[in-house]
Amino acid sequence: MEEEKREPEAFRAASLVVRDENSEEVTLYILEETRLNGCSYILAVDSEEADEDGACYLLKDVSGADDAEAVYEFVENEEEAGYMLEIFQTILEDEGADIDLLDE
Repeated sequence: MEEEKREPEAFRAASLVVRDENSEEVTLYILEETRLNGCSYILAVDSEEADEDGACYLLKDVSGADDAEAVYEFVENEEEAGYMLEIFQTILEDEGADIDLLDE
């Protein structure tokens, strides 16, 4: 029996507004969230349309325990980013998404 693949738009539940390196507001669309070693991570894309090729972003919650709201920063460490993308790839595949995050 063949597993049914869901389109990426089925995974986009919310948007997130962040500031880029030029302090411009950018809207990202959340694909998935997970926690690892006490840290929260978000996988997001900059394209709302599932059939468009958009850039993929990995963000990490860097807020303190006393912060009222989460504070996310882009993950810039290549080793951390690569490891987290592998985890997100597995999560999305397990949920039936037909998406490739990893450059083979």
